[in-house]
Amino acid sequence: MQETGKHSIRKQRLAILLSGRGSNMVALVKAVQHGILQGVAEVAVVFSNKPDAPGLETAAAMGCPTASLSSEGRKRAEFDAEVVEVLRQYQPDYVVLAGYMRILSPTFVRAFAGRILNIHPADTRQHQGLHAYEWAFENQLPETKITVHLVDEGLDTGPILAQHPVDLHGADTLEEVERRGLAVEHRVYAETLAELIKKDRHAELVEASRVASSE
Repeated sequence: MQETGKHSIRKQRLAILLSGRGSNMVALVKAVQHGILQGVAEVAVVFSNKPDAPGLETAAAMGCPTASLSSEGRKRAEFDAEVVEVLRQYQPDYVVLAGYMRILSPTFVRAFAGRILNIHPADTRQHQGLHAYEWAFENQLPETKITVHLVDEGLDTGPILAQHPVDLHGADTLEEVERRGLAVEHRVYAETLAELIKKDRHAELVEASRVASSE
């Protein structure tokens, strides 16, 4: 733990959620271990709703705690209530969705309100939900946008934290569209999270100073 003046700064604990191979999880863990999130955040747990998700094995190999709970055949709210209890054991400051292929119920969103981040491979004001790269490719868009946003109770409707363009000129296959998009995703997610942590910490320090001066 570092000391800054009277205030101790602890690393912010991340719960990273995935359903598949977790390429964004890998980028985030690398940023925590030796990148922009080093000294700022730590991975509390990598969680999946699929116990056989390849990303869990990758996360464990990178030294991260892992947990899983199968969502197969489960009702959304009931399952999410169990996930909330699992995650709370790890005391996350932020819940970071990294290819978590489930629509979160109000039960989940309210448990971590204002602290859930998602990355979406499109401008969320133009395209919500799945298959965003396919949408960009099929519509032959010259550019798409990677969006990092806070999660609310809607589908990709939460407040936008950052957007970064992806040049699609000359991308004549879906694989090339995805390759270009993922390269931006992997950089932007960690940068945006680092900026959010900095901003939230500043707000906390201002509030702490205000409280101290009024006592």
